[in-house]
Amino acid sequence: MLILTRKLGENIRIGDRIKIIILDVKGGQVKLGIDAPPNVAVHREEIYERIRDENRRASGISSRALKEVAQIFNKGKRREGEE
Repeated sequence: MLILTRKLGENIRIGDRIKIIILDVKGGQVKLGIDAPPNVAVHREEIYERIRDENRRASGISSRALKEVAQIFNKGKRREGEE
């Protein structure tokens, strides 16, 4: 992990296209501005984790359902071979 120290108004660059700006520092909080291309997803950690978990749930298929799909597929292959 790279650890950097920055002051208010200073920047951090990630590659050529991502810029992180220190906008404000108050107490235990730091306000960041992130300038990144639209195709780069930028999320707070807790939001990223919720998106990741929801994507995993949405793409999940039970092993039983997978077996049923395989059986249907295999039946179709056998029928093609019968012709």
